[in-house]
Amino acid sequence: MIIDVDVKDQEQYAKYMKAGAPTIISHGGKPLVRGGKTENWEGNWQPKRMIVLEFKTIEEASNWWNSSDYSEAKKLRQGAAQANVICVEGI
Repeated sequence: MIIDVDVKDQEQYAKYMKAGAPTIISHGGKPLVRGGKTENWEGNWQPKRMIVLEFKTIEEASNWWNSSDYSEAKKLRQGAAQANVICVEGI
């Protein structure tokens, strides 16, 4: 899962991170990237805050994304930031 987040409200986003992070782990996910430095080497994409999460399958990621325990945290994020979220199957 690749997420590009443009945080508008840092205080509320901090609440989201505290509420959302444990749900990732409890659904078998593993954070690989969380907000590190980015450099654009080609194209026009200017990511803000990048997050990369690893799940074993797209179904596992979907189960987390649509879970009742993540739904409240997701509302916090949606109130604090705009995001582009994709899920891609890897090797």
